[in-house]
Amino acid sequence: MEFRVLDKNIAMPTGNLTLNTVDDVLELIENICFQADCDRLIIEQKYLNPDFFDLKTGLLGEMLQKFIIYNIRIGIVGDFSSVNSKSFNDFIRESNKSKKIIFADTVDKATGMLNVQ
Repeated sequence: MEFRVLDKNIAMPTGNLTLNTVDDVLELIENICFQADCDRLIIEQKYLNPDFFDLKTGLLGEMLQKFIIYNIRIGIVGDFSSVNSKSFNDFIRESNKSKKIIFADTVDKATGMLNVQ
């Protein structure tokens, strides 16, 4: 699995990747976070299964729970304006307050937010 280190303890997957299942997330954690010895990860929206953004599927909760269990702070980068869901927008707002799971529109913003304790 390809990745690049953006900042100390922040890695970002690159290349051919699709996160469709919880097992894909566990593989990502094992192959990037453990290998790069990082506790923060930035994932671009394009790598996530579209069902991730539909709260009814439960995929978002299942996937994010794995990051929480392994104490990995995560930034998800993309344009979320196309997701027309009040519940999802509320989730983004509350997540960004926690600083453990953040949503941002650029990698730079996500990196900055993840660097705030």
